[in-house]
Amino acid sequence: MKIKFLFIAAFTLVTTISSAQDPIFTQFYLVPETLNPAFTGISNTWNAGLMHRRQWPDGNRKMDTQFGFANNLISDEIGVGVTVLNHSEVFTGYNYFKFNGAFAYRVDLDYDWRLRLGLEAGLGRKDFNFNNLLLEDQINSNTGAISPGSVDPGVLDYSNKINFLDFAAGFVLDQENAWFGVAVKHLNRPDISFRENANVPLDLFLTVHGGYFFEFLNSPTSLIPEGTNLMLTANYMRQGQYNRLDIGAVMDYSRFSFGLVAATNPERRAPNSHFLTSINPVLTFKSSEFTFGYSYDWNTSKIGRTQGVHELSLTWQSSYRCDRCDNYKVKLKRNGEAGYQKM
Repeated sequence: MKIKFLFIAAFTLVTTISSAQDPIFTQFYLVPETLNPAFTGISNTWNAGLMHRRQWPDGNRKMDTQFGFANNLISDEIGVGVTVLNHSEVFTGYNYFKFNGAFAYRVDLDYDWRLRLGLEAGLGRKDFNFNNLLLEDQINSNTGAISPGSVDPGVLDYSNKINFLDFAAGFVLDQENAWFGVAVKHLNRPDISFRENANVPLDLFLTVHGGYFFEFLNSPTSLIPEGTNLMLTANYMRQGQYNRLDIGAVMDYSRFSFGLVAATNPERRAPNSHFLTSINPVLTFKSSEFTFGYSYDWNTSKIGRTQGVHELSLTWQSSYRCDRCDNYKVKLKRNGEAGYQKM
C-alpha cells in the first residue's frame, strides 16, 4: 500500500511541476494579449483573435493550446477586454482553462511616447482525472483482467478538479516605431495542488518583451518594394526554474510577411541543456481586416523526434475607427502589434 501511495504522490508531483508552466506562443508579436494586459485596447478599435497551438503531435505526447481574445476602447484612455486560454495534454489527461477580464489605462508622456498600465483578473481551473491511473489492486494477477475501479485509499486524497482566482499586471511603453513591456502573471500565487490539505503556489510568470521596426530600404527594388518594413522583436520569459528568450526578425510587405524566431535557453541550468532549442519560421497573410499566421517550431535539441510544433493564428481588427478620438490619426501598424498611434 505504501509503495502505491508513493507512486501516486510522485506521479502527481511530476505532473504538477510540468503543468505549472504557462503555455507560450511563438507568434507573440501578432497577439501580444497573450503576454501583457497593457496591450488591451491598443488598436483603438474592435480587435479580436484566435490561436491554436499543437505541440508534439506524435501520438500520446500531443499537447493542444487555444487562446482567444477581444478588446476595445471605452474612452480615449481606457481599454477593456476578455481573454480565454485552454490547454490540454493527451498522455496525462490534464486540462488547464482560464477566463480573464483585462483593463488598460493610457498615459501620454509626451508627443511621441505613451505609457499603458494593464491589469488582468479571472478564474482558472485545472482538471486531472485520477480515475485513469492504473493501480495494483485493479490488476487480476491470475487472469490479467483489469478492474474498472480501485479501492486504494490513497486515491481519495486527491481531487480531480481545482479552481482558483488569478491576477496579472503589466505596463507597455510605446511610440510609433517601438515598444517595450513588462508583465507578471499569477501575482496572488494561487494554490494549484490537487491534494485537499496541501499547498502548491503557482510560480510567478515574468515576461519582458519589446520590438522595433523600420523601413528596410530607402530605395525600393524589384524584390523589396516601397513600404517594406523590417521588424526586430524579443521576448524573455521566466517561471520558476524555467527560462526562455525568443529573438525574431520579420520582413513585412503590404499583404504578407515572413520571418524567423529563434527560441533559446540563455541560462542553461542543466549540464546537458542546449542554448538554441528551436528555429521557428513564421508566415502571415493580411487582408483589410484579417491577418492569418502560421508558424512551425523546428526542434534543434536532442529531445527526440517530436514532429515539431504547429501554431495557427487568426486576428481581426474592425474597419470602424474611433470618432471621438479627434486628436488621433488612425494608423495600422503592419506588424499587428503597435496598433493605432498618436501622431
